[in-house]
Amino acid sequence: MIQLQDELIDQFLKQLYSEGTAHDAVQSDRRVKRLNITPSTGEFLDLMVREANPQRILEIGTSNGYSTIWLARAARSIGASLVSLDAVDAKTKEARRNLQAVDLADQVKLLCTNASGYLADCEDWAFDFVFLDADRLEYTELWPQLKRVLKFGTLIVDNATSHPSEIEPVRKILAGESELASIVLPIGKGQLVVRSRATG
Repeated sequence: MIQLQDELIDQFLKQLYSEGTAHDAVQSDRRVKRLNITPSTGEFLDLMVREANPQRILEIGTSNGYSTIWLARAARSIGASLVSLDAVDAKTKEARRNLQAVDLADQVKLLCTNASGYLADCEDWAFDFVFLDADRLEYTELWPQLKRVLKFGTLIVDNATSHPSEIEPVRKILAGESELASIVLPIGKGQLVVRSRATG
């Protein structure tokens, strides 16, 4: 039964990725693009969640829920909770429909909200796994709150090789965090992975 369910989710993900790619190809406005992660990045997130075994996962940048489905399925397999944020109401509604289509809506708390404000209201150590795939120009502003909220833990940042100049400011900040180790992996559009040196 679980294998059949996974096969259906895989089929839906393939369809969603194909539709997203076609949609973005004819859009000039970044705000309406879906900007989905690659399938290889989804597989990587699934692997990392299962390996890290976090209790509380946060996604910043839901879009239409493609990456959220990857995270939600992995979260369900280990009994973790998942919160996903996006500032665009239409995308949050679309993500909810897509999650419902694969019976994962109850696994995710979807919020249409500004990430900075949400993080400011979070308690210390509220999450132990964060996937960051939003407005890259805001990452340095988000970092102090992310560091406070994220119980290291694992932080994964997308687009590390596709948009290196936009990721570089936060990489410079990370270089000064002696207790953290970071590496860029050539998966999808490049994954910046940050973990505690104590974790390894």
